[in-house]
Amino acid sequence: MSKIEEILSQKILILDGAMGTILQDYQFSEEDFRGKRFADWPVSVKGNNDLLSLTQPKAIADVHRKYFEAGADIVETNTFSGTTIAMADYQMEELVYELNYESARIAKQVAEEMTAENPGKPRFVAGAMGPTNKTASMSPDVNDPGYRAISFQELYDAYKQQAKALIDGGVDVLLVETVFDTLNAKAALFAIDELKAEINKDIPVMVSGTITDASGRTLSGQTAEAFLISVSHIPLLSIGFNCALGAKQLTPHLEAVARNTNYGVSAYPNAGLPNAFGEYDQDAPEMASQIKEYLEKGLVNIIGGCCGTTPAHITAIANIAKDYKPRPIKKLQTA
Repeated sequence: MSKIEEILSQKILILDGAMGTILQDYQFSEEDFRGKRFADWPVSVKGNNDLLSLTQPKAIADVHRKYFEAGADIVETNTFSGTTIAMADYQMEELVYELNYESARIAKQVAEEMTAENPGKPRFVAGAMGPTNKTASMSPDVNDPGYRAISFQELYDAYKQQAKALIDGGVDVLLVETVFDTLNAKAALFAIDELKAEINKDIPVMVSGTITDASGRTLSGQTAEAFLISVSHIPLLSIGFNCALGAKQLTPHLEAVARNTNYGVSAYPNAGLPNAFGEYDQDAPEMASQIKEYLEKGLVNIIGGCCGTTPAHITAIANIAKDYKPRPIKKLQTA
């Protein structure tokens, strides 16, 4: 059993908040994103937050430190778009291993520093593996429903490369997150499973889906229960949801998963729903008060924030969560 698995049964673990929300405060320019190394890159790279791990590593380390100081037990690496598939938008496919390795190394270094300051509160790093910008289950062309922009094999190869770099960089757990197409997630989980066997390392895995609207389904049409069933053949540290919805709207979907799984349950919702300008207005106390319902109902083991959340949100959530016990995790009976 890994250290994080041991702690998961004893307390509610706090995940960090949004990376992009804080990076916006830095107001990095195109030149800042490029740095000296990429000054002559042929396409615009502004908005490629993963690249900042190479060109603005101090800022990335500072964000991780802010979340740890706010009360987070786990921070996510700055690798949401760290696959060859997503990096093709910036013609940076060849940088994928380095981006993931350096992002993991930066986060791990901060985690080790914070743990050394307070050994009674060990800090962990989750290797963030985003959904890519393509879907294996649906056609992007309404006139050709049989067309697919990506294959399972291509997803498998991309995720395996990302997972290897994150593990080499020192992450404690892999997080397949913001899953809108379960087939994409299956490719990631298959790749991770094969990689773990090859390197003989049993790193814990978290999976976090996203319910895209009030229908209560993922983008590819699955209910919370169907999503759970689709990935439960893989041993997981936790399963849950993030993004798309605020804490209040996410509650019934967490309930559906919590009553049907023996794994840990995670949730990191947005700071409410976006306003007309796409911004998130929900402040820290309001979000924390909504998350309190998860805790009172015993739904979660890991809790944090997604879009629009800041260290203040994480502090408010951590302050409430400390007074509650984690959801009991039943061990699966083996024959």
